[in-house]
Amino acid sequence: MQRMRISTHALLYKMHNLLDAAGRARFYGQIMTTQRIHLVEPSTNADGIGSIPTVIIGGGQAGLAMGYYLREAGEQFVILDAERRIGDVWRHRWDSLKLFSFPKYSSLPGWPMQLSSFPTHNEMADYLEAYAQRFDLPVRSGVRATRVSRSGSGFRVETSHGVLQCDRVVIATGGYNRPVVPPFAAELAPGIRQLHSSAYQNPRQLEGTVLVVGAGNSGAEIALEAVRSGHQTWLAGRHPGQVPFRIETRRAKLLVPIVMFAFRRVLNLDTPLGRKVARQAIEHGTPLVRTKQSDLEAAGVQRIGRIAAIRDGLPITEDDQVLEPQTVVWCTGYRPDYSWIELPVADEDGHPITERGVSPEAGLYFIGVEFQYAAASSTIQGLDQDARYLMRAMAKQRAVRAVSVEEPAAA
Repeated sequence: MQRMRISTHALLYKMHNLLDAAGRARFYGQIMTTQRIHLVEPSTNADGIGSIPTVIIGGGQAGLAMGYYLREAGEQFVILDAERRIGDVWRHRWDSLKLFSFPKYSSLPGWPMQLSSFPTHNEMADYLEAYAQRFDLPVRSGVRATRVSRSGSGFRVETSHGVLQCDRVVIATGGYNRPVVPPFAAELAPGIRQLHSSAYQNPRQLEGTVLVVGAGNSGAEIALEAVRSGHQTWLAGRHPGQVPFRIETRRAKLLVPIVMFAFRRVLNLDTPLGRKVARQAIEHGTPLVRTKQSDLEAAGVQRIGRIAAIRDGLPITEDDQVLEPQTVVWCTGYRPDYSWIELPVADEDGHPITERGVSPEAGLYFIGVEFQYAAASSTIQGLDQDARYLMRAMAKQRAVRAVSVEEPAAA
């Protein structure tokens, strides 16, 4: 029984990865057209290399939250965002995607949200864009960081638009940014259409019978959409469990605050339970939140076991069932990728080595990473406390550096 409780907590915190949403409704009818907001321009040395104290890499919710606190502290910094427009990571999600969170738990620091329902992915994107403009955050859109390396006591950040020299780097690209498909996907017959969930937009991309591999929230929602659009649909993978209430109900409004409190204050690295959950979290699937098993059954989605291999170009389940799909959608998740940081920052599984987001590499920080400190760390509601902690850590490191270079007192 104890094991089951811990597994449930581990699964619940992962569901909150999608509880990130919303903005004031009146902004959503006014699509932002400004591609370039006010920028803090780095100074340039004789070699043409820009210099600025802090560079934030990643202009999503984590980077904007960090930027808010740096702006409040009067720091000079710049946020580099590889996307053409702030919020585009959300705009690229599938058309029918709605987030799971109540707006109360989806606010970035300094600007409470006032939506009354679950926002769409486009509403989330527009909120982030409006947030950056509201606080005049120095975001450089369309600038991709390609390499981070040491340069003296600071860093050299190479980008698609030049080189920056800085004292501090904050990595806010998220913990999972590289889509994963199993190696045997390459063995599928060439006539079978394949796409990862990151590339899925709507059922018009699907042909004939559909196999969705991965039974978490993305897989369940895409499978439900596929079958409702007239495709015979299989959903492969272990049933990950489900949240035992409908998130749209009055009951949810009573239970969600308890879950959110636990994500921040109980399930963290300072508590025995939190540390235990953190160790197990990555191994557990995500429980179904909005789409339930009964919804899948009622719509006619056929549940099958894991895909174990490919034989003669066709997928085979673990119980040796041969499938003949015309489309395969891989809802098999993502993995971290920090290969562009030329420093020993990640463990053997690719996860950053930090103490609450503070890297052993002095001046390097991470934010928005899964269980960076608490179960909420990879969600909007956890960014506030993690960003404030990093601000304190930065101040402490600056103080230590100042003491270390201080001239010795005269004898």
